Amino acid sequence: MANIIGLHQDLALKRYKHSDYESFNISDPKPRNIHKAAVRDRLLHHAIYRILYPFFDRVFIHDSYSCRLEKGNHKAINRFREFAYIESKNHTRTIWILKCDIRKFFATIDHVILKNILRRYIPDNDIYWLLGQIIDSFHPIKKGMGLPLGNLTSQLLVNIYMNEFDQFVKRELKIKSYIRFADDFIILSSSKSKLEDSLGSVIEFLDERLKLELHPDKVFIKTVASGLDFLGWVNFTEHRVLRTVTKRKMLKNLSEKSLTSYLGMLEWGNAHKLRVRIKTCFTL
Repeated sequence: MANIIGLHQDLALKRYKHSDYESFNISDPKPRNIHKAAVRDRLLHHAIYRILYPFFDRVFIHDSYSCRLEKGNHKAINRFREFAYIESKNHTRTIWILKCDIRKFFATIDHVILKNILRRYIPDNDIYWLLGQIIDSFHPIKKGMGLPLGNLTSQLLVNIYMNEFDQFVKRELKIKSYIRFADDFIILSSSKSKLEDSLGSVIEFLDERLKLELHPDKVFIKTVASGLDFLGWVNFTEHRVLRTVTKRKMLKNLSEKSLTSYLGMLEWGNAHKLRVRIKTCFTL
């Protein structure tokens, strides 16, 4: 209770300073550097998130699926199937996909741009000051740039940041079949040339308005029929199969403890043979 009262006083008098982060690495599925805040700061992050999320969730577009209630991976890949059906007019024409990935996403969020976006939504000076303290508490590569992967508030802030891009895609480019999950996004169209034109506009907006760039090795245009590697699954119009790397990792890490979890995940795709294979491992 004394710590809570002390935090309250620091906030009321604007003496609050964010503590340093504890850093550690994970590899799931690729290497990432996680920065964990102190308990005192995490308590504040949760309080901020609890108040601000309901407001900003109403601002976001429908087809933003990362770190939002009643959204997530499964909703995103089901939405992909729905868009593929609509764009192909019930699978009667070829559909193309533009898939993009933002390079060093969390590490390149510009603090000034983010705070300017927040100022448009938050007129209260005290709240704006507090968010500024949290945003400016982290700059791993360059001062004034980057958000920590370990903060709950970071999940909300990057969605607020990328909402600028979401609104551009929907309102200015007038694209209906668009899905974004964190730094990955896809656009579906029956016209390959339209996607090529859209790509130029996308690159220009990200660079000029958000100071972000696409990963050059993770931008491509391909047909839906050739399969879309998206959110752990290779997605086709009528079915989806588990990514080969994910399958190998699953079989390597398989244990009685993880069995139920893996079988539950496989229910979301066409993986009958793999489910049988996994069950067999524990019945021999």
